[in-house]
Amino acid sequence: MKLSIWPNAQQPWSEILELTQHAERTGWYGVYFWDHFMGDGAGFGPATTPTLESSAVLAALGALTERLRIGSLVFANTFRHPAVLANWAATLDIVTNGRLVVGLGAGWQHNEHEQYGIELGSPGKRIEMLEESCQVLRRLWQQPESSFAGKHYQLDHALCEPKPLQPHLPVLIGGKGDRMLGVVARQADEWNMWGLAPAISERSMVLEAKCDQVGRDPATILRSAQALVMVTDDARAAAEFIERVSPRAAIAGPVERFVEAVQQWAAVGVTEVIVPDMALGRGSRRLENIDALRAAVR
Repeated sequence: MKLSIWPNAQQPWSEILELTQHAERTGWYGVYFWDHFMGDGAGFGPATTPTLESSAVLAALGALTERLRIGSLVFANTFRHPAVLANWAATLDIVTNGRLVVGLGAGWQHNEHEQYGIELGSPGKRIEMLEESCQVLRRLWQQPESSFAGKHYQLDHALCEPKPLQPHLPVLIGGKGDRMLGVVARQADEWNMWGLAPAISERSMVLEAKCDQVGRDPATILRSAQALVMVTDDARAAAEFIERVSPRAAIAGPVERFVEAVQQWAAVGVTEVIVPDMALGRGSRRLENIDALRAAVR
């Protein structure tokens, strides 16, 4: 199983860099970063908590690492115009020597859209925009010049040079609704979802049906998943943590509990587990925890 780390954006840059470089030294597969400008007032903390911007952090991490895969989890399509994103991604893929994966989502967080005057739109509109964005990205990355006449995006003999280093720059789509899984079936190289194995299994059946509708082999779509992870030998603390973060997927207990969850994910087709650092402590404790997780999963 591939294990990747997901540093919280609401911590000092020095701690993000320390965690990422430690993960690279100790055999982790990749590092991901969220795309929000502020907390949501709930599971992602108060809106007033300082939050680092994702494209800048990913570029910095890409330049300061040599091996880790670099990915967004996930860019909000509502404020990442695909033509601008295509040029950013092509450049960072070159900087990282072909280590980038572009994670995309339809966008969802109301308060950041409201504060910045960015239209969020209906779920249906956002999903339409996301699908068009995937098509725009592919054209710009793969064609000498690109034209596109969509409902939401247009290109007129558009250029994107230089091209990405990877001949097929991978696109990861995060989501779990039926309509989103249709976009995954048609457009994604990889699918990501918050959830433990039972939820992933149920949604995988929907994805497979969507793939069947468009004549695609579902095995051609890689699958990753994540849940909050707390390492503790205190059963009461573990139970309280699970209850506190519900309904978000979470694992709490000794390292063996994480190993069991990874085995269950693998059984339903997940090939990469992404570990948020939010409940792993700070400083040396956090590094000890991620070392224990990495040592236990091979």
